Amino acid sequence: MNTVAWAIVTVEILFWVVIITGLTVRYIFKHPKLGLFFLALTPVLDLILLVIAGVDLSKGATATTAHAIAAVYISVSVVFGKSMIRWADERFRYYITRQGTPPLKRTGMDHALHYFKSWLLHLLSFLLGAGILYGLIVWIDEPARTEALQGVLSIWTIVVGIDLLIAGSYFLWPRKEKAKTSA
Repeated sequence: MNTVAWAIVTVEILFWVVIITGLTVRYIFKHPKLGLFFLALTPVLDLILLVIAGVDLSKGATATTAHAIAAVYISVSVVFGKSMIRWADERFRYYITRQGTPPLKRTGMDHALHYFKSWLLHLLSFLLGAGILYGLIVWIDEPARTEALQGVLSIWTIVVGIDLLIAGSYFLWPRKEKAKTSA
C-alpha cells in the first residue's frame, strides 16, 4: 500500500477514536466542552488527508485509486460528518450511558423519505467529490497519470445511480415494522 492508502486507513481509525473519545469525555467524564473539542477535531483529520494526497501528487506521483478514494473520503466526511457524529452520539448516549430515548427505527414512508434525503446527501457528496477528482485531473493534466481518478469517478457515478434505485424502491415497497414477539 502507498502512503495515501495508509493515510486513509489511519485517518478513518483516528476519526472513530476521536468520536469515541469525545463522547466518552462528554458523557462518562461529564466534560461537554472538552468532548466537543475532540468532536471538532474530525475536520482536521480531513485536512491532513487532503494535504498528504496533495503533496504526493504535487511531487509527480501518478494518481492511484487511493488518491481517488481520498477525495471520496473527504467529500463523504464533509457532507455526512455531522450526521455520523449525531448517529454515534444518539447510540452512545442510549446504549452506553443508558440515557435518552432509543434510536428511532424508521418504517414505511418515514423510512423512504429519510433514505431519499440520505440519497440527496450522497448526491451532494458525489458532486463535491467529483469536483475534487475533476480538479485533480485538470491540475495534473496528464491522462496517463489520472486514469485511476477517472475510473473511480465512473464507478461512483454507477453507485449513486444504484443508490437512487434503492431509495426509490422504498417508496414502492416500504419497510414494514417488525412484528413484536410476546414473551
